[in-house]
Amino acid sequence: MTLEEILKKALEKGATDVHLKAGVMPVIRRNGVLRPLGSSAPILNGNQILEMAMGLLDEKQRAHFEEFREIDLGYGISGLGRFRISVFRQRGTTRMVIRNIPFKVPTFEELTLPAMVSKIAQQERGLVLVTGVAGSGKSSTLAALIDDINKRDSKHILTIEDPIEYLIRDRKSLITQREIGIDSYSFARALRAGLRQDPDVILIGEMRDRETIESALLAAETGHLVLSTLHTLDATETINRILAAFEASQQAQVRMQLGATLKAVISQRLCRRKDGAGLVPAVEIMINSARVRDLIEDPKETTGIPQAIEEGAVYGMQGFDQSLMELLNKDLITYEEALLHCARPEDFRIRVEGFTAMDGKKWSQTGLYDRKVNDKWHNITEVEIVMPTEIKKTRKTGSDGDDK
Repeated sequence: MTLEEILKKALEKGATDVHLKAGVMPVIRRNGVLRPLGSSAPILNGNQILEMAMGLLDEKQRAHFEEFREIDLGYGISGLGRFRISVFRQRGTTRMVIRNIPFKVPTFEELTLPAMVSKIAQQERGLVLVTGVAGSGKSSTLAALIDDINKRDSKHILTIEDPIEYLIRDRKSLITQREIGIDSYSFARALRAGLRQDPDVILIGEMRDRETIESALLAAETGHLVLSTLHTLDATETINRILAAFEASQQAQVRMQLGATLKAVISQRLCRRKDGAGLVPAVEIMINSARVRDLIEDPKETTGIPQAIEEGAVYGMQGFDQSLMELLNKDLITYEEALLHCARPEDFRIRVEGFTAMDGKKWSQTGLYDRKVNDKWHNITEVEIVMPTEIKKTRKTGSDGDDK
């Protein structure tokens, strides 16, 4: 069985990833779960996988693989699709992991992303970060952000990727896509050069090191819209990861830069759909409001970011638990799946059961469940977030004698 035949069969089964390993039949990932490709698939040996890999690489890439024992590349097969391929060695044999990249760039609606993401795409300048673990859909969200701008505005959009994943055609905008290892040597070098190439929007595939982060902050400070990713779980960890790339003596300045340039952090976790038809993202959105900016700039207050997110619905913010509540409300995921991905399981369980959280705040901006009737959760009412001090004040001044 050839590589093309393996990939064709994998796509027919709805696979997002394909694993090729010596001594076992091809394994696919579908709906987040690994499973064998099928009983008719052959057990591959190391030489077969090596031959498949070498057929993908040009002379320069082969030399790179021989020297470093690993390489990532983008590869397209006519009539089948485009793939991101990682070739590496394990236990002395060649191994491959292949990610399917659709030809069509998905829309926000197709990705089931909150409406606020579309508003974030309308920013003219600043830094927007999309974060999450590997395989959480960051590349698809970035591509959707870029293509939304592409369809709406006349801009020069420069992407720096390793490798290029989605191929984005010019629409209203002019698209320049550069691949590390082919069109440039590194993210930092390509980004520095990119600032002299008249870009309006810059996409950086990943902020991997301090030099790239510095260049990204500089680009955002000089009036560009910069989009990038980090492998972090949420907004708070994202801020801390950026700061950790710098010496302690530099972190105060970096906090000020982030406070001035950061527009939003979109963090994603993929959940299995209740109907078994794929995955749906739970999304945390942090918008850099005045309150959030103060929390970023003051190291003693940064731990308050999650609370600010949950209370920032007026700005379009939402926490993971609030997003999961909404997915539950829409009957897209199960309660058990929500518990696997929520930030605070015990607090989440209490809120689902309809009780007020221990901190005295009420929670309804994204689907507060108040009561369970006939095995379904019902929204009894929508209320504003009420701080404890406001409750006390209302009780003192209430004219009808009832607690407000």
